[in-house]
Amino acid sequence: MLIHLLKSKIHRARVTGANVNYEGSLTVASDLMARVGLLPYERVLCGNMANGQRFETYAIPGAAGSGEIILNGATARLGKPGDRLTIMTYGLVDAAHAKDWQPSIVVLGNDNTIVEERGT
Repeated sequence: MLIHLLKSKIHRARVTGANVNYEGSLTVASDLMARVGLLPYERVLCGNMANGQRFETYAIPGAAGSGEIILNGATARLGKPGDRLTIMTYGLVDAAHAKDWQPSIVVLGNDNTIVEERGT
């Protein structure tokens, strides 16, 4: 049996921009993506801590070291710069390995730099 488990999480990501005219997606600085194993075009579930909105989209890489977290397309209507997001991915894990599973988690500070890491 396969079980859906949290694969990765970027917690307290501060939104740095919003572009409603872009085709869609969530721009995430590529170094943050790499740190938690988030791949370009991978599906993400986001929770906006400022307004309670939850939405699903896909991640695209932003410039490494930029701290970019940009809401694109329709998601730009679900938040604004300064809002804090929790960005999550999930994977299928064999039940035999589920009890030992550890997701990759980073917690970000005010400038979207990593202040805490777990499971990475």
